Amino acid sequence: MHPPSSPAVALDRISIVYGGPGGYEAVAPTSLAVAQGEFVAIVGPTGCGKSTLLNAAAGLLKPASGEVGILGRPLAGLNGDAGYLFQQDSLMPWKTALDNVAIGLEVAGTPRPDALARAAQWLAKVGLAAFGNRYPHQLSGGQRKRVGLAQVLIRNPKILLMDEPFGPLDAQTRLIMGNLLLELWAADRKAVLFVTHDLEEAIALADRVVIMSSGPAATIIGDHAIDLPRPRDAMEVRLDKCFHELHHGIWSQLRGEVLKAYQGTAA
Repeated sequence: MHPPSSPAVALDRISIVYGGPGGYEAVAPTSLAVAQGEFVAIVGPTGCGKSTLLNAAAGLLKPASGEVGILGRPLAGLNGDAGYLFQQDSLMPWKTALDNVAIGLEVAGTPRPDALARAAQWLAKVGLAAFGNRYPHQLSGGQRKRVGLAQVLIRNPKILLMDEPFGPLDAQTRLIMGNLLLELWAADRKAVLFVTHDLEEAIALADRVVIMSSGPAATIIGDHAIDLPRPRDAMEVRLDKCFHELHHGIWSQLRGEVLKAYQGTAA
């Protein structure tokens, strides 16, 4: 058991440098803690290091300095307590939706009949009970994302790392997927670290919205509590007066960093 007081993810003054000592510092010393059961969204300009922080929490990148803690323990190697949902589909094109969801359990040693039965249950949870025999190319973008969610959640990770998971989807489908994510998250309140470029999406989903500065040597410059009540409808909450006040306050800080990043690119 992990002590409830231990953060699910603790980034303690980590820096990320590409190219070894004296190389390109993508992220300057940065600290961030995500409590167990907390939903934290990271926003910032393109290329500021949002995904880099996520990869450090996943154990895919080793910090040049500082330490990554997971559930009270220093992270060594890959983060086995986390499930990672990427922006691009990670479904195997030669496998059906049912097999794609079951594969994680099978690799872990679950007998195939049991894995398939649990995969069918998860497809039902994401609204795809009738689509288990379809291949990825036979599914819409939103349906593939639902399969991807089931594929990650079936292994019951304690932490969800999500890198622009709904980025490729159209606006309406993004709203629907946001509500599905909130519904699934409310069932057991996993810790979530969610990267997005969409500030409205971040406010609609998260308990806290963290702002990163423009790069290079980006760092966290803002941490805003989202005190909108739960359960929350990701569509309806955007009409709330408090939502617009939060958006105005966060954007007033984020806007300058976005402009810096744009000007740096143009230069």
